[in-house]
Amino acid sequence: MAEYMIGLDYGTGGGKACIIDENANVLAYSFQEYPIYVDKPSWSEHDAENYWTLACSTIKDCLKKSGVSARDIKGIGISSAQPCLVMVDREFRPINRAYNLMDRRAVEEVEWLRKHIGVDKIFQITGNRIEDYPTIVNIMWEKKHRPEDYKKIWKMLTIDGFVRLRMTGVAAMSYSHGGFWGVTYDVRKKEFNRELMDVLGISMDLMPDLYPCEQIVGAVTEGAAKELGLVPGIPVCAGQVDCNAGFIGGGAITPGDVQINLGTCGVMGVVNDSKEFIDLVCNDAYTTNSCNDFISIAVVLTGGQVLRYLRDNFCQMEAEMAKQMIDMDVYDIMNQEAEEVPPGSEGLIVLPYLMGERTVLWDAYARGTVFGLSMHHTKGHLIRAFMEGVAYALYDNYRLMLEKGIRANAPIILNEGGAKSKLWRRIITDVFNVPTAFVKNRVGAPYGDAILAGVSVGIFKDFTIAKEKVNYIDYMEPDVKAHDCYMEFFEIYRNLYNHLKGDYEKLYWVTKKYEK
Repeated sequence: MAEYMIGLDYGTGGGKACIIDENANVLAYSFQEYPIYVDKPSWSEHDAENYWTLACSTIKDCLKKSGVSARDIKGIGISSAQPCLVMVDREFRPINRAYNLMDRRAVEEVEWLRKHIGVDKIFQITGNRIEDYPTIVNIMWEKKHRPEDYKKIWKMLTIDGFVRLRMTGVAAMSYSHGGFWGVTYDVRKKEFNRELMDVLGISMDLMPDLYPCEQIVGAVTEGAAKELGLVPGIPVCAGQVDCNAGFIGGGAITPGDVQINLGTCGVMGVVNDSKEFIDLVCNDAYTTNSCNDFISIAVVLTGGQVLRYLRDNFCQMEAEMAKQMIDMDVYDIMNQEAEEVPPGSEGLIVLPYLMGERTVLWDAYARGTVFGLSMHHTKGHLIRAFMEGVAYALYDNYRLMLEKGIRANAPIILNEGGAKSKLWRRIITDVFNVPTAFVKNRVGAPYGDAILAGVSVGIFKDFTIAKEKVNYIDYMEPDVKAHDCYMEFFEIYRNLYNHLKGDYEKLYWVTKKYEK
């Protein structure tokens, strides 16, 4: 009898599902977008019910496309972008909208932690900084600003934790999520620090139970099975962070392996087996051995999202043109416009901080900035300058990680989202001055989730199947001349932020003063 696994991943802009067989072949894939609500400056939310609706529709779509019987599904793995927060009552109903990783409202809570707990103590426990706006600071915000709603909360969950709860009735979270909860989460001991939880006045009862990524935590209930188009009893594992899932799907299983995904965020991960963390980047448990191995993660908060922003606000004509074409989408047309522009965008530089920035700046106040705009510049210049800005931001992380002694293998593997743009891959190759390759059979995070499910139920003995199945193509060598050009503009890029840093904060508070 054939055996199949389902992978389900939630990003900031949408969710994806896939089905694989016992040989890790992808039989079906499904993707849907969902809206991001930005009703107030620095807020970024989802309607949590959309997560469950998406699970039902994408899983049914994959079953239909693949022809696989629900009775032959042997395991389910789920991931989601972090940090995030879904608050539920005892009936598993969401309380208020869910937070996604772009939310930056808890400024005062971060300042309180800095003053009363101290950044050094928090880093010693969590291996991460508080400027990341981890989930705990959003819980603090809820407790302070919506106390009546806070009293209704039964559990605090990740996005995938919410879907897992609806599937199984179990409130669970994997070790790979813990680093993104921060503040009170001990990344080495894999537990919440009770002393700090008491200081913050947050009950341990609100926290989900913690498990290794591959541990089975529950099974699909009869009620959930009816909604999902599945059968009851399918095992569901503790899951993983979405970037880990994407990296697994791209074959990153060895310390030193480097991958870049250009989804909503631009995420670069370097697998490592060291517990000595650096405070420039995010540090988290890695799926392949979540009890012992870690991953250093650099995050450009609005990485791939910058092109979605341009698409939705400035490229309506390109979108209409794409509707008339069979083999091109709106991003292909946008890429064509950007390809006409030389490296450096003829003096146009973009700081791509549309919702603040995480690594290495750790600045919630930062905002997108276009510098050097002239009458000569076109929409193509702007598109390319945004791509280059994201590449500069990722490179800033990469060079500092190397300086701190993190080992990085070559080539760098480019995987999901905007990485399908050959132009963007060329820009990154030349900015980094490092060879790159592209994942051909990329399904991304849901594929890594399905592999995790296979490991969890014993169909795969370990994660080496991911490396065996991956196919790298389009190897690129850096162009030295282009790199030299980029480095001159990169110096200006870095100086611009230093010049504007204080003004970003002033802008935030003036904007907040006149907020409706």
